[in-house]
Amino acid sequence: MTYPTATDLFLDDFCLGQVAERRHVIEDADILTFAGITGDYSPLHVDDEFARRSRFGRRLAHGLLTSSFITGIIGMELPGRNGIYMSQTLRFRRPVFIGDEVLVRATMATIDEEKSRITLATSCLVDGEVVVDGEALIFVPRRPHSQAPSS
Repeated sequence: MTYPTATDLFLDDFCLGQVAERRHVIEDADILTFAGITGDYSPLHVDDEFARRSRFGRRLAHGLLTSSFITGIIGMELPGRNGIYMSQTLRFRRPVFIGDEVLVRATMATIDEEKSRITLATSCLVDGEVVVDGEALIFVPRRPHSQAPSS
């Protein structure tokens, strides 16, 4: 199997305010696959009739499914393959439904040179409204001297 190529960034490659974004449209298959992986078959996620009678009026995506798209940015783009995901805080603000396009964004909030860590402000938005937000802490090594960029 062939996988997409991840960025190869190091601590010295970052600047405050740097942003990476991805988009994903939530599909029924995403919800059912996530339910199968996690074992969370709450009827709010998998039962149309039950969800129709709920306060939401229809099925919704798992909050952790929506927030899981953050890891795609961290593992593939910002910082990419050199990062080690250490922690993540999450606040679930609004429901996400089948057919919603989720814009996932990570913004460089802090760079800790001493500990070789970065903090990303993370968010998921639907139609410009924040549905999930939080912070990710990631260890990122410094560039090895043998790989210093040439001038």
